Amino acid sequence: MLRVATKERRTSMGAPRSNYPPDFKAKVALEALKELQTLAELGSSYGVHPTLVAQWKRQLREALPTVFADRRQRPDRSAEELQAQLYQQIGQLKCELDWLKKKAGLER
Repeated sequence: MLRVATKERRTSMGAPRSNYPPDFKAKVALEALKELQTLAELGSSYGVHPTLVAQWKRQLREALPTVFADRRQRPDRSAEELQAQLYQQIGQLKCELDWLKKKAGLER
């Protein structure tokens, strides 16, 4: 198979370091999860080191439960964040109003 990588950074030895796109990592990790081939065989067929294949497989296995997480819990956190943001905005507007009253001479 063809290896899709962009060469961006250089290692301490001066060789360019490969950055693989997320879809490529996912494809290789899914193949590793199937366990139809060894990590060495997958690494050889995709042109990556077997250690990378093992890391991507582990990352995928750890991230999979979050895919099926209860989505009803997410708005609670965003609602709390929104509430905190609104309280901050109220405080700022109150300070601005007090300042304007003071400058306009409306405050006793």
